[in-house]
Amino acid sequence: MKIIDLTHTISNTIPVYPGTEGPNLSISNTYEEDGFKETLLKMFSHTGTHMDAPHHIFPKGISLDKKDASGFVGKACVIDATDVPEGGMIDISYIERNKERVERAEFILFRTGWEKYWGQDAYFGEYPVISKEVARYLVEHNKKGIGLDNIGLDPISDTALTLHHIILEKETMVIIENLCNLDLIGEEDFLLAALPLKFENSDGAPIRAVAIL
Repeated sequence: MKIIDLTHTISNTIPVYPGTEGPNLSISNTYEEDGFKETLLKMFSHTGTHMDAPHHIFPKGISLDKKDASGFVGKACVIDATDVPEGGMIDISYIERNKERVERAEFILFRTGWEKYWGQDAYFGEYPVISKEVARYLVEHNKKGIGLDNIGLDPISDTALTLHHIILEKETMVIIENLCNLDLIGEEDFLLAALPLKFENSDGAPIRAVAIL
C-alpha cells in the first residue's frame, strides 16, 4: 500500500484567498515554562487544502459536521487537464476521454498543474476551471466530490460563485480546493480520504487529504 499526501502545510505564510486574513499560529505554552508545547491556531475555515460544504453557499445547506463520514472517503481518479491554457476551460471532452475511470470513481480530481504557482502571486491569476456542463455531469452522476489543485472552483472574477451553486445545491457533493501532488498519482484508480476538521456548523474546513494506492 502506498500513501500520497495531497495536502499543503498550514503556516503563517500560507497563500489565502484574496481578501481573507492569513492564519496565525502562535505558541501558547512552552517546554521551558510549562513543560510542554501547545499552539494556538487562528484561521479561517477555508484555509489551505480544504473542503467546501453546501452550507458555505446555502444558509440551509448541510454543514460538514452533519454529513456522514462516508462522504469524505471513496474511489477516486485524477483527470489530467494540464494542457488547458491559462484562463481556459475544462470541458466535457475531458470526462468523455476518461469515461470508464470517471464512471468508477466517486471523487473526480482535476490536475491543472496550477500547483506550480503555489506561493507566487500568479497562483491567484487566471487558473483553468471546469465548465458548467462538467459541473452538472458530476452532480447528475451522483459523485461525492470534486477536487482541484488551484485556489477555487470558480474564477476569482466570478463573485456569484456560479459553479459552487451548481455543485453544492443538491447537497450530495463537496468541493476540495488547494490540492497538491496530484502528479504523483497517474491514471490508476485509488482510494481518497479527505477528512475535514469537525466543528459545529462548519461551512468548510481544512482537511488532510491522502491518496491510498
